Amino acid sequence: MVNYCRVIGCHNRSDRETHLQFYRLPKVKKNQGEACEKLCDERRRVWLARLQQKFDGKNLDNIRVCSAHFISGKRAELYQKDSPDWAPSVNMSVTEIKEKQVHKLLSPEMSRFQRRQQRTEKAKECAAAKSLLNLQDTTVEEPEQETGEQSQTDLTSHVIDSMTSELQTLRSENIKLKSEVEISAHIVSLLLKMYILTLMRLRLNVNATFLSYEFSVSASTVSRIFFEVIDVMYIRMKPLVFWPEREELRKTMPMQFRKYFGTKCVVIIDCFEVFIDRPSNLKARAETWSSYKHHNTVKFLIGITPQGTVSYISKAWGGRASDKKITENSGFLSKFLPGDLVLADRGFDIEASVGSLMAEVKIPAFTKGKNQLAPIDLETTRKIANVRIHVERVIGTVRQKYTILNGPLPVDFLMCRENENLTLIDKVGHVYCACVHLCDSVVDFN
Repeated sequence: MVNYCRVIGCHNRSDRETHLQFYRLPKVKKNQGEACEKLCDERRRVWLARLQQKFDGKNLDNIRVCSAHFISGKRAELYQKDSPDWAPSVNMSVTEIKEKQVHKLLSPEMSRFQRRQQRTEKAKECAAAKSLLNLQDTTVEEPEQETGEQSQTDLTSHVIDSMTSELQTLRSENIKLKSEVEISAHIVSLLLKMYILTLMRLRLNVNATFLSYEFSVSASTVSRIFFEVIDVMYIRMKPLVFWPEREELRKTMPMQFRKYFGTKCVVIIDCFEVFIDRPSNLKARAETWSSYKHHNTVKFLIGITPQGTVSYISKAWGGRASDKKITENSGFLSKFLPGDLVLADRGFDIEASVGSLMAEVKIPAFTKGKNQLAPIDLETTRKIANVRIHVERVIGTVRQKYTILNGPLPVDFLMCRENENLTLIDKVGHVYCACVHLCDSVVDFN
């Protein structure tokens, strides 16, 4: 796009005068403090006043001023208010002024600014020299060279030699500590960059190619760092997803659950699916095909407590597996005690399995083959729906905060590394659920 200078009488344009720069009007920055906002607003008003035009009803973002209207050929920084180039000042009136006359008029102002800058720099150099002299006075003086002259002292040569050796030892230890501190700071910086890289991929779902350019590493290095950091996060954050004690659940049971189900409810379960790339293996392709999503997916079983915390997350299953199969074969039922109550959706036909453990499951009533639900079934379904919506809100929170779950995920996430029985997607699922505990609960206690 071609930019034009909006100063009256100036016909410079960016496609013809390529050696010039074209500056926008200064914007008012409101996120850097009140002082910065006032200074930006003042600078914007000065620019508009020197343009000597009316811009009513026009888009001020499209206004440009070329660098030919600045004494030094470029604009000054925001905080250099005393600079003559803080606002355009050359050939800003309607009547044109010759270049020599402009230089003659503005040179005193520029020279005063330069002298002021030189005085400031000289003052900084003097302060630095004084601080350096003070530092040299406090440092340990170097041992003087022997001149052959003798002096009288109470110290023996043995004591002086021991003090000299001790001084050399302390100096070597000081140098060693400085090098160790520098190495430690460098390591901490690298670890922080690795952690930020991993969080960017989890949170923003950016690919390895973008991260490789952003951090100046290869794409293979990005993948290796991601795998290693996820391993560490999984080990550290796995204890955050745990099955709470029944007594703790009863003490903190929200009033909404107490009203409908008393204090027996221990978990609300549901399954959610994550899109993956199409596997090349035919068997894997068949096992991950989801007839519900019409895509290759992996499926997780998630359970939340009535308080809104994630208490269970299963390993990733193929999208072909049913909710009932995952529930009965993932080890979830082993956590029940007699008298427990679990809330589930219609797809969880697990009444027999849960009943064998002397527990109870409540699911919404089926409408198949019925014109309408009975009043008691309608009331029960309404109560279950009112509290079961919380598990959907937890899943929605995870998907919104960590967009990598919106997929599709690469097939590498489904592979197990050597001497491990967990895939990368299993570890990522645990990390996501642990991070949910860092957010506010979706369930109101009252």
